[in-house]
Amino acid sequence: MSAGIASTTQLWFTAPKQIELRKVSLPAPTANQVLVKTLYSAISAGTELLAYRGQLPADMALDSTLESLQQHASYPMQYGYACVGEIVNVGSGLDADWIGRQVFSFQPHASHFLTDTQNLQLVPDDISARAAAFLPNTETAVNLVHDGAPVMGERVVVLGQGVVGLLLTALLAKHPLAELIVVEGRAERQALAKQLGAHRVVHPDEAAAQISDADLIYEVSGQPAALDTAVAVSGYSSRIVIGSWYGNKEASINLGGAAHRNRLQLITSQVSTVAPALTGRWDKQRRFELAWQMIRECDPQRLISHVEPIQDAGSVYQQLDEEKLSVVQALFEYPDS
Repeated sequence: MSAGIASTTQLWFTAPKQIELRKVSLPAPTANQVLVKTLYSAISAGTELLAYRGQLPADMALDSTLESLQQHASYPMQYGYACVGEIVNVGSGLDADWIGRQVFSFQPHASHFLTDTQNLQLVPDDISARAAAFLPNTETAVNLVHDGAPVMGERVVVLGQGVVGLLLTALLAKHPLAELIVVEGRAERQALAKQLGAHRVVHPDEAAAQISDADLIYEVSGQPAALDTAVAVSGYSSRIVIGSWYGNKEASINLGGAAHRNRLQLITSQVSTVAPALTGRWDKQRRFELAWQMIRECDPQRLISHVEPIQDAGSVYQQLDEEKLSVVQALFEYPDS
């Protein structure tokens, strides 16, 4: 059994657009805990940038279902929810066979962490550590498909091609749709959308003129103004699935005119729960198993644009905030310590 370590390097958000790397002492694992050395953690360019910018609602827990994110959004705070690592020590109540296993856990960015085994997902042997970092976003994409329930022959529009939008496009491309249209302004993401199976790519400035009577629209751009685009491209009784979380940014939407008469269905979608209509047969573990299978089939590693050491986190966040990096998915990596 490994002797473990004395400390971990944790990333903390200390004020809007300010971060710190802190060395924190770790106790020995309790009976049913494991010590995990992180290999990679994925940066969320959506919710995580809201945390960096100070745009999260202060009266809400960071996540209502994840043990590691129960605190409210007030500084100083940790954030992050996609750590892939290797178990290096176990508590007295666990078999030593756990040591060496590769695992995923919803944890803030840190070089090492302690957690109960119930908070782990074993990474399948045929999935790499970098690919495993996509588990949360792939599960989110699966949940969006479940909430939208695309029907054979429908015209489906995806607004936004960040990582979730791209993964959603890949999953929707598996359906026999009449047309799968993505709305995205960045050239590198337009190209990726086409590789993943989009039939047509439209610039946001041209969406209202080029798209009409869509049956199902997904808003995953993170931009509140995109809600009006969703309404503009919809038809009678269209379904608009809102997968973005805007934090404390105001999300106004024009529901006058045709939008009112069209009996639009606005569906808010969030991955922390399973769609109510499916709970008789689906639970989180079944959805995780499907997400692992979609990772195998969609090869999300092609979306990794940057892999940076955790020591460079301040520069990475600054460049993400200022949109100086042409980033799709950025990962932190953790050198041996």
